[in-house]
Amino acid sequence: MAQRIVIDPVSRIEGHAKISIYLDEQGEVADARFHVAEFRGFETFCQGRPFWEMPAITARICGICPVSHLLASAKAGDRLLAVQIPPATAKLRRLMNLGQIVQSHALSFFHLSSPDLLLGWESDPAQRNVFGLMAAEPELARGGIRLRQFGQTVIEHLGGRKVHPAWAVPGGVRSGLSEAAKADIRDRLPAAKVTSLTTLERFKRQLEGLRQEAHIFGNFPSLFMGLVAPDGTWEHYDGHLRVVDSGGNIIADRLDASDYQTFIGEAVQPDSYLKSPYYKPLGYPDQAEHCRLESGLYRVGPLARLNICDRIGTPLAEAELRLFRQHGTVNGTVNSSFFYHYARLIEIVTCIERIEAALEDPDLQSDRLRAQADVNQQSAVGVSEAPRGTLFHHYQIDKNGLLTQVNLIIATGHNNLAMNRTVAQIARHYIHGPEIPEPLLNRVEAGIRAFDPCLSCSTHAAGQMPLHLQLVSAQGEVLHERYR
Repeated sequence: MAQRIVIDPVSRIEGHAKISIYLDEQGEVADARFHVAEFRGFETFCQGRPFWEMPAITARICGICPVSHLLASAKAGDRLLAVQIPPATAKLRRLMNLGQIVQSHALSFFHLSSPDLLLGWESDPAQRNVFGLMAAEPELARGGIRLRQFGQTVIEHLGGRKVHPAWAVPGGVRSGLSEAAKADIRDRLPAAKVTSLTTLERFKRQLEGLRQEAHIFGNFPSLFMGLVAPDGTWEHYDGHLRVVDSGGNIIADRLDASDYQTFIGEAVQPDSYLKSPYYKPLGYPDQAEHCRLESGLYRVGPLARLNICDRIGTPLAEAELRLFRQHGTVNGTVNSSFFYHYARLIEIVTCIERIEAALEDPDLQSDRLRAQADVNQQSAVGVSEAPRGTLFHHYQIDKNGLLTQVNLIIATGHNNLAMNRTVAQIARHYIHGPEIPEPLLNRVEAGIRAFDPCLSCSTHAAGQMPLHLQLVSAQGEVLHERYR
């Protein structure tokens, strides 16, 4: 008898979601799906608002990535005004985005994923969290908390607050960086660099004991997409889009984000509010409601950014990138989604190196921070790299600047099809029959955590996030339940 296992909600991710695992007549995993079960309505309720308000409104979408939405929205606004923003403005926005990546990656690694990686998959679930990590490895945990604080400090010095800064606007930013703020960031840099490098070395030593997970957690060929600079260097704010296959071949380059609808399709699944984007030239990888996916499936985020760039552009991170690529195929890409963790730690290093270099730029004290103009375009796309991947804001407005249509493609959505496939791959390896030990369930959830999905763009919720798993027969009968 065919059966279905439901993990609802998935724990230690940002937002609410559930996983369904489908068993065949022999009790083996036939398929798996990742669902976001709460409605996301920002595209609709923003219609009718002036586009000038959008950076402040969309920054409220998420408490984890407010800066990402703030910048993508401001960039769309720049294009609606058809202005060239002042050089200092672009540099200040870049600086804030680097702080955003550091704080978000630190949250993902230290608070959400490291309990699995450092305390063990079989450890007590009651201790397998950030508090258990603080008890077992207090110095590492303190370093992680301070590293996130460092990223938040960069954001606060620029935007006036750590969360939801209403700072970037169409055409520019509201304020520059003071000398006192610059000195404070500079003072915090050494500790942040030591923590990032120490943690990266610790993770590399752990890899030998995590070979099985690295082999099983979302290890499959796919496309990878993200921004790169004009010379192919790792990029996080501007540049153009590049698509690379698992053989390391560039199959599309210098793509203009304004034309995204020609190369990105947006599919909708009946059991999730999270969209399923795919690379349109290769088609939607659908097979009759199952997620055995090929063709247009692609991944974004840290793993993708390290796979598509020619170089990362800073000395310490460049050396780490060479080591990272030894885990990939010959002349190809690193395909295991488990290595998102590794890529995330390397990106923290390059962000810190870039922040250090940026502080020496005298443009940061410029008082020319905003280009003034009226509406000059009625459709525009803003794109930047959020911590989890490429973020698109597409606005259409009337002649008075009021929004008539909004489309957002968030990074987690880009990875939706890949997350489905990752869950199915892990479940097929570990689950055989209806009885499921908790450590095996944790591995299924950990496959999702590797992507660091942020579903706050879909929902806002408060309170404890328990784990509730149901094993349900094809006839809807609950055969087995577990709570955590």
